[in-house]
Amino acid sequence: MAKVSAIDKNLKRQKQVAKSASRRARLNAIVKDKSLPIEERFDATLKLAQMPRNGAKIRLRNRCRVTGRPRGYYRKLGMSRIALRDLASFGQVPGVVKSSW
Repeated sequence: MAKVSAIDKNLKRQKQVAKSASRRARLNAIVKDKSLPIEERFDATLKLAQMPRNGAKIRLRNRCRVTGRPRGYYRKLGMSRIALRDLASFGQVPGVVKSSW
């Protein structure tokens, strides 16, 4: 099990990203638009820099939904390799069969 503080920090970041996503996307579009004057693009860059860093999507960490483990994460299933193996052993993951030969 991961530290509760680390899991909570990531949840806090997820909320912050959802809250500031539209404003951040709008400012990024202004910054990347080469047809706009340089002053307007620079102002948008400054506004982006003033926004909270935890509002950036890149700051999120993929964590296992079962254990909160940050490493060995399968995106398709939303869990770590260890949690997947445990649940698959008990037959709780549909479509996964333990191999033997």
